[in-house]
Amino acid sequence: MTLTLIFIAIAAACIGGQVNRGIYRLAWNKRQISPWSKAPSEAAPRTWLDCIPIYGWLRLRRESNLHGQAFWLRPLMIELCLATGLAALYWFEMNLGIYPIGAIPPAESVIQIQFLSHACLICLLTVATFIDFDEQTIPDEITIPGMLLGFVLGAFLPMSLLPAWSTFEPPHAIAPLWLTQPQPWSDFLDGNWGIGIAIMCIVGWWYALVPKRLWYRSGLARFLRYLAVSIRRSPGTPLVSALAMALLVFTLIIWWLGGSRWHGLLTTLGGMAAGGGVIWAVRVIANVALGEEAMGFGDVTLMGMIGAFMGWQPALVVFFLAPFTGIFLSLGRFLFWGRKDIAYGPFLSLAALLAIFFWPPIWDRWGLTVFSMGWLIPAIFGVCLLLMGLMLAAIRRFRS
Repeated sequence: MTLTLIFIAIAAACIGGQVNRGIYRLAWNKRQISPWSKAPSEAAPRTWLDCIPIYGWLRLRRESNLHGQAFWLRPLMIELCLATGLAALYWFEMNLGIYPIGAIPPAESVIQIQFLSHACLICLLTVATFIDFDEQTIPDEITIPGMLLGFVLGAFLPMSLLPAWSTFEPPHAIAPLWLTQPQPWSDFLDGNWGIGIAIMCIVGWWYALVPKRLWYRSGLARFLRYLAVSIRRSPGTPLVSALAMALLVFTLIIWWLGGSRWHGLLTTLGGMAAGGGVIWAVRVIANVALGEEAMGFGDVTLMGMIGAFMGWQPALVVFFLAPFTGIFLSLGRFLFWGRKDIAYGPFLSLAALLAIFFWPPIWDRWGLTVFSMGWLIPAIFGVCLLLMGLMLAAIRRFRS
């Protein structure tokens, strides 16, 4: 275990270098800060020593006059925290940290696959979090590949999903967190109903990502006509449409093969749709009620990525946890930096991390009670959205 943890820490530090590279290269305001990018013309040429994790940032302090006095400190801490954090996560999961007390231990390979999935998600969330901190944007270059990776993991490594169990008392029979949990898998999802739901999720994914303009005036017919024209003329439409078609073909193949691969893929598609759909609904209602943009669309795709990795049940938990994590992060930003603007992506990322670490009590509290309500959950959520819209509309009226 000690040698394994050392290896994971070293590998995570190296991956952290690429995480920092993504933070600076995928941002809207690209900056030549990463040692993997070309040095600014005013700086000395960079060498391979500058690319060594953690140590390289100590060398790059020589560029403080170009990027800021302590610019090197944050990326250094990111690499250091990923090195220690992912090693700690591996130890935590190998000691059955995401399983309930009294659970029948799964094979070691299953736990390692779960760790791999969570490590990938954490690295993607780290890039999205710090770009959102800097610019209040979350680039599609992070969330779209992240969602696709979640679909692939769900199809080929369905055991990467979080565990689920159906009783409060041990011994717990563990199963992957399928779409229907805590209820057993329904056979009708293996047939036409299942592939129909998957196609609806893919169509919704395509519509959410394809570039478009919405024109709400002059009736429904003109709205649909302008929408179709804007989609057809957008230069980004062919790429998104090609990805959607490839995902559809991939889904049809996995459905035809059936078994746990199909269960895993449908679970991740449902998680993406539920996670992104929840934030999308909040965004639309808040925008209408307040008369201004209250949440960026990057939060929608980020939540879709979280749902693709974790499933719809943890995605809803993340949605309700995020405001509480936001209290602490917002307070810290205000106290240390005096910033009052709020980037919501980091709250979702921190809530996803908490959901992984505290999964056993969360599933006992939510999974075996709330999620057993089945189709009542969307109805309850719809009522909550209606109440939220009325509250925001009242706030807008009070302001005016």
